[in-house]
Amino acid sequence: MRQLQVRGVTIPADELVWTFTRSGGPGGQHANTSDTAVELRWDVVASGALDERTRRRLTDRLGGRLTADGVLVVRAGRHRSQLRNREDALARLAELVDAALAPPPAPRRPSRPSRAARQRRLDDKRRRGQLKALRRRPPAPCRAAQPRPSAADGTPMPPTRGGPPR
Repeated sequence: MRQLQVRGVTIPADELVWTFTRSGGPGGQHANTSDTAVELRWDVVASGALDERTRRRLTDRLGGRLTADGVLVVRAGRHRSQLRNREDALARLAELVDAALAPPPAPRRPSRPSRAARQRRLDDKRRRGQLKALRRRPPAPCRAAQPRPSAADGTPMPPTRGGPPR
């Protein structure tokens, strides 16, 4: 296999240890008899390709993925052929190392809302409050000012609860 180049770090091919096993999944009888699944191991702690700063950064960022001995293990068994699984494992190793060596994001600089944004927020709150106020039940009118309903013969009707008399 060839060496792997990631973010200025060259991992020599002789530091990569490949093991092959039978894989489940697609392939039928072919998969049952051939070693198509791939396990790629790279000893990060003992690698001669890394300087101390890079090694420390990798071990910090990949801590959960490393074994107790400091070995990064990538397994690939998605494909039916060993060659494609090897390429897949190598690509995933490159992604892991690339993500671990990426510089940390710039710290966030706090900002304040502009005066216009604050005004828009207050206007929206006022508009929303008015809209909700329109949805409320209107206040009950004053009972003294309202004439009492009467029967056809002119006698007053007893007070009712709620809506119009039936």
